[in-house]
Parts: sequence; C-alpha cells; structure tokens
Amino acid sequence: MAARQGTQNAATRARAAVPRLPLLLAVSCLGSAVLLLAGRQLLLLRPPLTPNVGSRSLVRSWRLDPDPQRRREAALLLAGRDSQRGGGDPQTERRLLKGQGWGRDPLAALVLKREALVAASLGEAGLAESRWQQLLQRFPGDPASADALYALGRGQPPLRQQLLARFPAHPAALAAALELGEEGALHLARWGPRWPGAAGLLRQRCAPGQRALSPGERDQLAGALAQLGDTAAAERCLGNASASPATSLALARALLPDPRQEAAAEARLLALARRAPGSDEALEAVRLLGEGRSPASLAAIAQLPPALRGSAPAQARLAREREEPGPTLTVLRQWPADPASWELQWHQARRAALAGDWRQAALLLDEPSLDGLLPPPLEGRRRFWQGLAHWQLGERRRAETIWSDLLEALPGGYYGWRAAVRLGRGDVELDPLKAPPLVRTDWHPLGQGEPALERLWRLNQPLEAWEHWRIGQEQRSGEDPLEQIHEGRLRRAVGDHWLGLGRLEQASLRLPAGRCPWTRVLERELHSPDFIAELNEAGREAAVPATLLAAVAKQESRFSPSVRSPVGAVGLLQLMPATAGELLGRPLDAAELEQPALNARLGARYLGRMLQRWQGNPLLAVASYNAGPNAVAGWINPRLNSEPELWVEAIPFPETRLYVKKVMGNLWSFEEPRPPACGDPPLSPG
Repeated sequence: MAARQGTQNAATRARAAVPRLPLLLAVSCLGSAVLLLAGRQLLLLRPPLTPNVGSRSLVRSWRLDPDPQRRREAALLLAGRDSQRGGGDPQTERRLLKGQGWGRDPLAALVLKREALVAASLGEAGLAESRWQQLLQRFPGDPASADALYALGRGQPPLRQQLLARFPAHPAALAAALELGEEGALHLARWGPRWPGAAGLLRQRCAPGQRALSPGERDQLAGALAQLGDTAAAERCLGNASASPATSLALARALLPDPRQEAAAEARLLALARRAPGSDEALEAVRLLGEGRSPASLAAIAQLPPALRGSAPAQARLAREREEPGPTLTVLRQWPADPASWELQWHQARRAALAGDWRQAALLLDEPSLDGLLPPPLEGRRRFWQGLAHWQLGERRRAETIWSDLLEALPGGYYGWRAAVRLGRGDVELDPLKAPPLVRTDWHPLGQGEPALERLWRLNQPLEAWEHWRIGQEQRSGEDPLEQIHEGRLRRAVGDHWLGLGRLEQASLRLPAGRCPWTRVLERELHSPDFIAELNEAGREAAVPATLLAAVAKQESRFSPSVRSPVGAVGLLQLMPATAGELLGRPLDAAELEQPALNARLGARYLGRMLQRWQGNPLLAVASYNAGPNAVAGWINPRLNSEPELWVEAIPFPETRLYVKKVMGNLWSFEEPRPPACGDPPLSPG
C-alpha cells in the first residue's frame, strides 16, 4: 500500500514538472547564451596581438587560443618574425599558416598569397598556381590580388593589363611595367619613376628611333627624369616640346644644387613664374628664388609679375638685403604664417648675433607675431637663440626660463642639447664605457586611421601595409605632414631608409604648432637607429660610442648601405674607397664598402682618429668628418670654448655648419629618449 502510494506521488510530481520543462530548457539555453556572449566579450576585451608580444606567448595563442581569428593573427606575427630574422624558412611558414585561409576576412587573402609564395619557393608550381587562382577568385579587389595577377599573367597578357589598370601603383604593377619595356615606360613615369630599372627605360623610351611620342608624353617622361635628377636626359627628351609648369619646376629643382647650373635654374624659375603666374608651381618658383643667395636670384625677384613680386617669399628676399630691422619686422607681421618669414627671422637674427648685436637679435626673436606658428624644429631654434640673446644682454633669469621651457616642450635635437648644457642639466656622453648602447625601439601603432592598413601594420606585415598604402596614394596629399609621417614610417619598415627618413624630416618642418603627440612620434621615429648590431660592434672595437656612429650614419646615409655620393663616398658612413683602404690596410672596391658591418668598422676607426686628434672635442671631430681635419684646423678660435654655438654658426661652409648641428642633435637624441611633454592622450592605433 505504501509502495503504491509512493508511486502515485512520483507520477503526480512528474506530471506537475512537465509544464515547467520548456521553461527550464529556455532558462538553461538563455544562461548558456549569456555565458557564451560574456565569454566572447571577455575574449574581445583582451589586448590585441602586436609585434611587442613575446614569441612564447604568440606560439601559445597560435596553438591554444579559443578565438580562431586570434590564432590566425598569431600565426602571421610568427611568420613575419621568422622572415625578418633570417630570410624565413618556407617550411616553418607553411606550418604556421596551414588552414588559416578561411573566411572572407582580408587576412585570408594575405594567407593565400603567402602560401602561394611558399609553394613557388619550394618549386611546387601547381600548388602555387592553385593558390593564386583562389586568391583572385575570392578576393579580386584586395591588394594581394595584384601579386596573383602578376604571377598568373606571365603567359596571359590580358591579366597584366588588368594589373596595370586595377592596381597601377602596386609594386607588382611597376614590375610588370618594367617587363613590358617601351610599352611600360609611361606607366612608370607616372606611378614609379624611382622603381629599380625605371630610369634606364625612361631614357630608352625618349631615345631617337623609338616610336613617336606626343608632346604630352614627352613632358611626362621629362618630368619623371627630372625627379630622378637626370636633367640632361630630361631636356633631351623634352626636345622642342613646351614643358608643363610641373616639369619646369622639377627641372629647376634638379639643377639648383649644382653651383654650375644655378643660373640656369634661376632662369627657368623666372620664366615659369612669368609664364604661369597664377599656378601653384609659380608660387613655389618664387619661393625657391627667395631662398637663393646669388645676385642673379635677387635680380630675378625684380623681374617677377607684380602679384608675385609682392608675395611673402619675394619680400622676404628683399628684406634680407637690409641690415636694419624695419623691413624684416614688416614682413614678419604681414606674413607670420609663411615659411619665408620664419627663415627671414632666423637669417637676420643669426647675422645680428654673429656681429655681436644682441639687442637687435633679441628684438627679432621676441617678435610676437610668429608665436605659436613655427614647426617644432624651427621653434626650438628660435627659443634657444632667444634665450642666448637675453643671456648676453645680462637678463640671466629670463634666459634660463626660456631654456627651461624649451627643454619641457622640445628636449631633443641640437637645441635641446645646447639648452641642457647651458642650464647644467646634461651633456653628450663620449666615454665609450659610459655611453649607452643602441637599442631597438618598441613597435608603435601607425595612427593612420585606415583599419585595414592599421591591422597589417599591427601584425608585422610591413610590405603588405606598404603595398596597401601605395594603392591609395593618389588620393592623399603629398604635402600633408601627417601623411608624410605615415609614409616615412612605412618606407623605413620595408628598408627604404633614404626616402623614409627624408619624408619624416620634411614632416618635421611642416607639422603645425600645437601637435605635440605627433611631435613625439617624429622625435622617436627620426631617432630610431638601424644596423644596431653592426654599429654596436664597431663602436666596441674602436672604442667609439655606438650612439655617435649612429648619429653620423643617419646624417651621412640615412642608414642606407648602398647609397653613393656624387664624389664617390660609399655606404653607411659614406667612406671614400681610398680612405677606407688606408684604414683597412689593403685596397678595396666600392662594392665591399656597401657591407654595413665593414663600413661601420672602418667609419668607427676614422671617427676615433678624429676624436683623438682633437682631444675628444665632438664639434671638431664631427666637423672634420665632413670637411676634413685640415680645413677645421683653420677655424679654431677662442669662441670654440667660450661660445660654441656661435663658433658653429661661423663655420664658413654651410653644408658643414648644418652637418655639425644635425649630427650633434642626433647624438643627444640617440643617447636617451627625450620626448616632449604632452598633455594630450597617446595616439591610438586607429
């Protein structure tokens, strides 16, 4: 009876539970969904993977992370790191990227491209072609597809034409244009005149006997050759055709650095300004004439059309001829935001300082109309000399305040160094036992704002990021300092230090005042060394600070081992083969000097000799590296010790004067990171 009653109770409870079952299931499912969602959110809140993450952590993420996207990112970071360390092992890369080409994410396109390249390197032509086909079918608009069109187009000319039309600035398109020979010359003239081998093809296309060119095509080819500095070939190519304003300006720019061609360059600039007075090129022509030092440039200013003769560059050039401050102050107050005014202020203040007229120097440098307008390097120069002028006038407390403010806002570079020395807050370290070694800087976000580009940069794919950048470069302003910063960083990341550092230096002179976070970026990027191991080893061997070697290498070659000067200097520290042979104890050719390690060793030995000759005086040693010790010996006077800044400004060779300031500023900044103080938040990765 009791058993039967218990069975009935159990049945009753079971029947009562049945209506609640859907509710329990719903609650259970909802709870699971909430947990899954919470777990997903926790995964998304983790910091992104970057090149700063250690290899062990990346391997763990690649193997064990529950997020497949993060596993793929870890694989790409590891593959990029392996490639940079020693050329990369194809089998290692294949193992890392296996199964990572899933989905519609653009990273899948990158994986397919890398798999195709690995297969090609291993001689697996069929697999490589299969991967290229998949890439082209699944991601026809992705920059990686340019490489697929190039690879598959070897025997299919229509695919090469698609490549040129769809991705004209992509390196694959430039390589294809070069292979096309005469037919690709105009493409290279527009999209890549500096592409290796392009210069010869441009000259060949202009040679007599080639297919006839229209005047517009001649102008395009001539403009490209002028950009390369080959003015003779540019003028031959132009022939009797009329040059466009852009080509005329490019020709004049290319001629200006040669003193023998200066008059011809100024004549071109004047003709351009008179022929197209309303064009942007005419304004730039007037600016270049205004920067001239010859009587011919001054005479050209007088022959300009009235509107251009009344512009800031022309009036600044005229004011520069007057020693009294009135005309200069008029220009500064009328055009305070124009670069011509900034250089006029410095030119006249420097002239007054060298003449000992500190009152006039202070008057010019204190002019308030330029306050807050100068780019950071020029503002640092103005503030230092403003402080020195007031110091010389006996206003010591005011001078110290100016220098203290300078060290707060712009502590790096030559003028940060001189302000620190004047205030007793530090000096460059030349003792090789005390000087710090060179170290590699951490990875930092690009800060450009395009998500696809930022992710490629974050995943240590500099070549892919650079190719992505090039595709959109026509839509960007080449004069925008922020774009120049991004381009400079991308170029350096792919090994183009020459143009990369050049873009960064241009940006520093164009960056508007008040952009402190970007000033910090520039300070860091301009003083991130390369060939660290080679320079550290050379410094140890020669008992010369590696930071000093890096300071010289940056100014000599921008860390470009294959660069050669017009007089025959070669490599990282720009050594003449004869001098290098003497240092090495045997003859050697220029090709040997392109080896960074050897060039650094020999450059360190020579710099060590200069330091010994001048009892460790860095100004004399650095000046001697540029101008030769015999020339420098004739410049020594009491100012060297009492007023070293004035001694530097009195160096009679403008090139050496700038060289000394640049190298010493590099040294100060390489020895210790000195970012300006900013109240702004750090730059985000976009």
